[in-house]
Amino acid sequence: MTDFGDIINAIGDFGPFQKWLVLMLSLTNFLTAFPMFGQVFMVLDVPHHCKTSWIYAISPNLTEEQQLNLTIPRNTQGSYEECLMYTPVNWDIDSIVEYGLNVTKKCQEGWVYSSEQNPTLVTQFDLVCDRKELNDISQSVYMVGLLLGAVVFGSLSDRIGRRPIMLLSMLIMGAFGVGAAFAPNVYVYMVLRCLVGVAVSGIFIGILALGTEWVGVPYRSHPVIASHCCFSIGQMVLAGLAYGVRNWRLLQIAGSAPVFCLFFYIWVLPESARWLVTKEKVDEAKKLLQKAASVNKRTISPKLLDQLTAEKKVTSGNILDLFLKKRLRKVTLVMAYVWFVNSLVYYGLSLNVGSFGLDIYLTQLVFGAVEIPARFGCIFLLQWFGRKKCQTFFLLLGGAMCLIITSIPKDLPVVITTLAVIGKFAIAASFSISYVYSAELFPTIIRQTGVGLCSMSARMGGIISPLIGLLDKYHPAIPMAIFGSTPVLAGILGFLLPETRGKELQDHMEEAKESQWSSENGHLKLKDGDRDVGHTRITHV
Repeated sequence: MTDFGDIINAIGDFGPFQKWLVLMLSLTNFLTAFPMFGQVFMVLDVPHHCKTSWIYAISPNLTEEQQLNLTIPRNTQGSYEECLMYTPVNWDIDSIVEYGLNVTKKCQEGWVYSSEQNPTLVTQFDLVCDRKELNDISQSVYMVGLLLGAVVFGSLSDRIGRRPIMLLSMLIMGAFGVGAAFAPNVYVYMVLRCLVGVAVSGIFIGILALGTEWVGVPYRSHPVIASHCCFSIGQMVLAGLAYGVRNWRLLQIAGSAPVFCLFFYIWVLPESARWLVTKEKVDEAKKLLQKAASVNKRTISPKLLDQLTAEKKVTSGNILDLFLKKRLRKVTLVMAYVWFVNSLVYYGLSLNVGSFGLDIYLTQLVFGAVEIPARFGCIFLLQWFGRKKCQTFFLLLGGAMCLIITSIPKDLPVVITTLAVIGKFAIAASFSISYVYSAELFPTIIRQTGVGLCSMSARMGGIISPLIGLLDKYHPAIPMAIFGSTPVLAGILGFLLPETRGKELQDHMEEAKESQWSSENGHLKLKDGDRDVGHTRITHV
């Protein structure tokens, strides 16, 4: 039986067929930037004060300024308190003016916002004062959706295929994303956001599988990096969209509805031929491979295709196999922690885009722009230096930047933002590398389960990330100290992983268990005991 890598080489490692596929996957990933970060612009701080209409029952002719002076206390800076009011009394207006009110309490009747303020999540659902924590909770609920999506779609993609998972996830993301714009209260909004998160996770998993399984070894990083670059461009476009559309409901619709423009994917998005072979759907795989060869203007030998019929019966893997087999256990534990750290720090920096002291729209634009060279540069760095060195370097660099920020005074916002941008650059690169690296470390038959588990770990980091910011009330340096120390540890653990540059994807767990890959002087060897049984291009027999 021929190696599937030889088939891909015969139809073209990265021809027009694969380029069109990467373009389709990249367009989908471009649209995921909005559900990921759009809420940041819907919960901006809005000036507000307690609603104190009770005093109009006593004196209906008061001006707004008189009402505020009589019913709202002032803080130490001389401005009105946003979350406190004077306790209502049954006095006449002259007594209130003469003696004043001294007893305060929390807002009882709601809040008042500027009449010039465009509707936001904050003003729509009163996410201020004691309810302000619902902002972070809502973002964490979305991350829970990403976690659930990793759990469900990771193994499901291995069982029913990459294509149906992608199409279903796109439908869910569009339907519930638009539906969130009509949420009657914040709790319905959270539920819908959670479902969108489930869909986004399914899209991420589908992009990784389809992208890596259709291209040859020299170009395996290209689909992932290209789709991630489009995600970064999506972040830049989000900054402009949010700046121009300030009404949160319209912004929600504008950011969610475009996915329906990709409905034609139903007819053009291909399944993974490699996955079809592992599931013994050889005839379907042959048709897809012949179509790909035709698009690439290549001729594939019928004899080569016929060798696919010799594929042995495949035993579906499950999550336990990741821990029962020694090599997979080490890879799984280390990569799960790397994904956790990437997500923790990436979202820790991204969701606090408005806290670095500069304009939030400009900072978001810069944060998106800096990711493009970070991700695109990985295409060349991974080829030159390999996966292992790049992964560990960027983790250590990102951690170092966050640790340096802890020693910078807050009155130097430009310095802090610059270091944060470098940290975002490093973590974005590390995130892209981990996608490529993970897809190469796990065998095909359990690849999506392994990547799904890593994605679950990443989503746990995403859930925790918004909550770490709450620790700054104990000391301002604690959040950044956490965001700095965890990637440093991950970078050190990365040295335990094997290098996968230039190696064929493994299809079965038996290969990972019984075979030992090595790289000597740029040539690949498969060792069986002390005997070399192949080199450079491996054919499994």
